[in-house]
Amino acid sequence: MSEKQELNYDTIILGAGPAGLSAAIYAARGNIKTAIIDITMFGGQPSNYLEIENYPGFSLTSGYDLMEKFEEHVDKFGVDKFPMEEILSVDLKSDIKTIETFDKIFKTKTIIIATGAKATKLGIKGEQEYTGRGVSYCAVCDGAFYKNKVVCVVGGGNAAVEEACYLTKFASKVYIIHRRDKLRADKIVQERAFNNDKIEFVWNSVAKEIMGTQTVNSLVIQNVNTNELKEIKTDGVFPYIGFTPNVALYDGQLNQTPQGFINTDINMATSIEGVYAAGDVRNTPLRQVITAAADGAIAACSCVKYLEEKETVKIGV
Repeated sequence: MSEKQELNYDTIILGAGPAGLSAAIYAARGNIKTAIIDITMFGGQPSNYLEIENYPGFSLTSGYDLMEKFEEHVDKFGVDKFPMEEILSVDLKSDIKTIETFDKIFKTKTIIIATGAKATKLGIKGEQEYTGRGVSYCAVCDGAFYKNKVVCVVGGGNAAVEEACYLTKFASKVYIIHRRDKLRADKIVQERAFNNDKIEFVWNSVAKEIMGTQTVNSLVIQNVNTNELKEIKTDGVFPYIGFTPNVALYDGQLNQTPQGFINTDINMATSIEGVYAAGDVRNTPLRQVITAAADGAIAACSCVKYLEEKETVKIGV
């Protein structure tokens, strides 16, 4: 087996969504040698969003187009990019941090964690069995498969209601299953759903079991007030009940919330010196493209300042 290539940087950014890409821009502008690594292609979750209408300066754009502009901006600063790098291990606690992939060893004085979060699973019977066969976590990716069919969206936040509205472009009927008697989504998003004849709300209910044969054919729900069970005939189930942070590689090395989100101070500094976190992976009250981008900027500027104050010799030179 050939020896792994060793690469040295002043800072390495893990994750190439809006937080990571923003951090790369600000770190490179701070004149430190910067690399950005992701286990998939660049762009993160927003790349799958059909429409974004709350990012300043873009009244309406696709998530893919917006993230493409982020990446083009990064390219202007000559940041080293490593997409599709499967990471084997991350050592955050040493003075020189190490990230190991199948064929490379990255060494860096500082790390910015921007690995985002993934859709939280319902954790019910049938969910895992029917994932990809009627259970989906991406309406934009899979919505077209449900033309003239019935689907259920589980959740009541912006993501759930927006994706439900999107699914009406294909489905004949969309149920929104929500555990409360009112939505958490923004009012403008709620109004669109309430005015859509294809959407029917099922209040005060939670998903209990996904049933089917080769593919999904029904969802069992339970009323949280009466405990009554009801079976809804459906061809697809789209859970949107929140997010779980992508922290498996460094879980337990940092101070985290019980849910796993990384705690930071206002400078995006974590409990480990030289390690910062930005975007959906950290403990934050709002998970949006704009807040992720802002986190990335703060984290990178804090990182640059840390290196300057420590009078660190740049290992990337």
